[in-house]
Amino acid sequence: MLTPQGLKGKQYRITGNSYPRLGRPPRRSRKVLALIGSLLALALIGLGGVQLVDIFSGKNRSGSAQACASQSAASGKPLAAPDAAPGVPSAPPSSTAVPQPAAVTVNIYNATAKAGLAARTAEEFKKRGFTIGKVGNAPATVEKLPTTTIQVISGPAGLGGATLLASEVTGATKSADTRVDPSVDVVVGDAFTGLLDPEQAAAALAVATKPSPTASPVPGSC
Repeated sequence: MLTPQGLKGKQYRITGNSYPRLGRPPRRSRKVLALIGSLLALALIGLGGVQLVDIFSGKNRSGSAQACASQSAASGKPLAAPDAAPGVPSAPPSSTAVPQPAAVTVNIYNATAKAGLAARTAEEFKKRGFTIGKVGNAPATVEKLPTTTIQVISGPAGLGGATLLASEVTGATKSADTRVDPSVDVVVGDAFTGLLDPEQAAAALAVATKPSPTASPVPGSC
């Protein structure tokens, strides 16, 4: 029992051996929520780290490739192969592989007013090993080529031969038609002065056949 000095009797007497709490007792629920929030944050950080590792290690790409392969196997045909329309003839096969000169039959046509230009040009190509087909003046339907060296014309089967022939002349242009054989037409224009040196032609062919960079596929796409 405690009695302050100066007080008499039992007035303002304080009894007991404990003092009342002045503040609100801490709530246990807040501690529990804070603990749960911390665990969730750690879990999210760990999941993000695993995904980054998968991206940089290529696991997603291999998984996408397996999914695409499974889809292709289930359908029984390549994913990008369109169904051919009934009754429509298929396009002639395309060949972009560059053949040897002897395997290329080239027809030489003169689209200028210079007499004998087709024969002289055919002789130059023959010295390079090409097989010479028709030689003569360009048909009347062929447009004159005042600023062109040569125009190389081929069908899908002669794309490789056209690339080889075009690399022999500076400023050569290429165009395509619907022929099914691998022959190639060379239409000589007024700007033609002769073939490149063999070394220059080889360098031009290397540039023409250099593969272009391809874009990376989008993750998850087939």
